[in-house]
Amino acid sequence: MTTAVVFGYGDVGVRCLATLLAQGVQVAQVFTHPDDPNEARWYASMTRFAAEHDIPVHLSADASGSDVESAVAGCRPDFIFSFYYRRMIPESVLRHARSASLNMHGSLLPAFRGRAPVNWVCVHGATQTGASLHHMTTKPDAGALVDQLAVPILPDDTAYDVFRKVCTAAELVLSRSLPGLCAGTALATALDLTSGSYYGARRPEDGEIDWAQGALRAHNLVRAVAPPFPGARTQLAGQMLRILRTRVDGCAATVPAGAAPACVFVDAGHVYARCPDGSLLRLLEVEWGDQLRSLEDLRATLQQGSLPLTGKGAT
Repeated sequence: MTTAVVFGYGDVGVRCLATLLAQGVQVAQVFTHPDDPNEARWYASMTRFAAEHDIPVHLSADASGSDVESAVAGCRPDFIFSFYYRRMIPESVLRHARSASLNMHGSLLPAFRGRAPVNWVCVHGATQTGASLHHMTTKPDAGALVDQLAVPILPDDTAYDVFRKVCTAAELVLSRSLPGLCAGTALATALDLTSGSYYGARRPEDGEIDWAQGALRAHNLVRAVAPPFPGARTQLAGQMLRILRTRVDGCAATVPAGAAPACVFVDAGHVYARCPDGSLLRLLEVEWGDQLRSLEDLRATLQQGSLPLTGKGAT
């Protein structure tokens, strides 16, 4: 019987763990992160799923501790899998896999290597992404590729929409790769690391809209950080404006006379943000000011004219 230990977290971790179990892989232990009390939980619990299947769970902030290495060594696994585990797994742990150590990454490697790939693909307006199963090395997302599956990204897809597609792709990639892996017949292709791209972790300040980049770039940022992520933000008339959903619909709207080069206004019942280059972004869902006023509140305020955008790139 094929044995494995799994490092994982969230929906991809749960679905891929379920796939291993469905194909008869004996999972000796699951390593996962303690839930962060300051983080909004919108994803499945690896701890709960493993407990429901009577799999021992080891909670660890990272995989570098001697207790983790000892636990993995004691399992003598054929495979070590990482399914959206949030830390690099050191060579001292990986070497205990008798057959291979493999990671599931949420992009079409070698593109969008590194952290937060579903957010970055939206930021950059990519039209497709996917899930890639590859061998782990001491460098992130650099090992030889076993298999990958592409999924489309639609113009208004949020990062969460993309994540759901990637989660399904990850399950399918693992499911069709497992028979060859277990039989020792699976092939792997070296990644061309001179192509593709690498991105680091996203920071809170990365959610600030730069209006100088135009409506399409603003729209891509909005959907990249839309809920359940923190949302894009800017300043409108000196108050915080969180923009949660938008559309670049290409229609011509009449800007009120005397409006600032970067402003928010109403035309034909729709609320728009005008960028300094003249491009327009239709606002569909917002939270404005300390009272978290809605789009309807903002629309009522704007009946009297326009309000200037005072955030980054507005002047």
